[in-house]
Amino acid sequence: MRIAVGGIHIECSTYNPVLNEEKDFRILRGAELTASSYFAFLKDYEGEFLPTVHARAIAGGPVARHTYEAFKAEFLDGLKALLPLDGLYLAMHGAMYVEGMEDAEGDWISAARAVVGDDCMLSASYDLHGNVSQRIIDALDMYSTYRTAPHIDVEETMRRAVKMLTKSLATGVRPILLWAPIPVVLPGERTSTVDEPAKSLYDMLPQIDALDGVWDASLMVGYVWADEPRATAAAIMTGTDRAVLENQAKRLAQAYWDARADFVFGSEIGSVEECVARAVASSTAPVILAESGDNPTGGGVGDRADMLAELIAKDAKGVIFAGIADKAATDACYAAGIGATLTLSVGASLDTKGSQPVEGSFTVNFLLETADPSDKQAVVSIGGIELVLSAKRRPYHNITDFTRLGLDPHQARIVVVKSGYLSPELAPIANPNLMALSPGVVDQFVERLPRLRKQTLTYPFDKDFDFTPTTALSARSAGR
Repeated sequence: MRIAVGGIHIECSTYNPVLNEEKDFRILRGAELTASSYFAFLKDYEGEFLPTVHARAIAGGPVARHTYEAFKAEFLDGLKALLPLDGLYLAMHGAMYVEGMEDAEGDWISAARAVVGDDCMLSASYDLHGNVSQRIIDALDMYSTYRTAPHIDVEETMRRAVKMLTKSLATGVRPILLWAPIPVVLPGERTSTVDEPAKSLYDMLPQIDALDGVWDASLMVGYVWADEPRATAAAIMTGTDRAVLENQAKRLAQAYWDARADFVFGSEIGSVEECVARAVASSTAPVILAESGDNPTGGGVGDRADMLAELIAKDAKGVIFAGIADKAATDACYAAGIGATLTLSVGASLDTKGSQPVEGSFTVNFLLETADPSDKQAVVSIGGIELVLSAKRRPYHNITDFTRLGLDPHQARIVVVKSGYLSPELAPIANPNLMALSPGVVDQFVERLPRLRKQTLTYPFDKDFDFTPTTALSARSAGR
């Protein structure tokens, strides 16, 4: 079995003005792809896995059109060089937005289908925060998506997609693929699978998988910060029994619709001002304060200084703030050296119209030794705050993100991270966890975001309408 492997994986807020270009992606090409830890699991499956290119980036703004076209051309050229192919596995995210283009994944996948031909079987794995369209479904044969948020089942999902593909090729069975769109699109922080009702909804999926005629049951939350028509939740089924698949898709879609008003944030929430006041007054520690509107792993810019300004105004002590992306400020710290005190303008360096910088006198406490200029990180202090500055947009979700900078979040009174729901490493130490519904391009208060391209009634932007689930087959499944 000759199976090509590739894809593009990014989540793009259409409200984010900062374009993603090639430099923002981690790119695996050729043998580097199959040798990587990300795709190491492929060795457990029968078949000759043939690498093309896989490009992956943290969430952000739209992908520059020229960057996307270059990746796509490289990917398609790679496929052409490998023909004939029995199968193609696509490791995708599903919420990519390319400037000037509708349904970027639909463009990528349908272009791949045109190259490999109708006889080649296509399987894709997605993030549950991706957006799906009929064009995407029509080009695929099999589909699987993450079942956890925060995402701790990435490899498990990729394995399901590859297992279905190798099963189909080994047996000659061509499965049916169908979906039921659900007119609901909510933030991931309101739909974490750790909390109800998402927990119970996602607990339904293994039970559906166990039914005869079902290969995979998927439930998409969708990506709310993409102002485009395909942004929607969906139930997606792969299998061999059309009647069972349709019934289960409708049942799952109805259950999600019925629970739409029950989705709530899993942590204590408030405005920036309210959350800072609670954190400062807290008798327990460490308070972990998530600045949700500027979360870079959700598509935020990562350069806002609103929270920093409020912490300074309230004379907060014992604070670790990780971090703010500001290349100019970071470079200035490296130029000045450890121990230097300098006047800096921090924040609003990427999205200059979205927020205001903080100006003040900062002392340089730590500079990360790195050969990669884009990985430069400086720890500076102002008052009772230790602030991490970075040369590029990046999250601080793991304990090692702090310890490599000489910081210990366990010992802080307040830890600020640009995040929504907390990562599996930070959540256990939060005492308590506060989430600020802060402004930004991934504003959790989604109802206050403009929805200019929404073509159908969609909750929570619209409230007073009825919904009855219907299913649509993949074009490749028609007649099976």
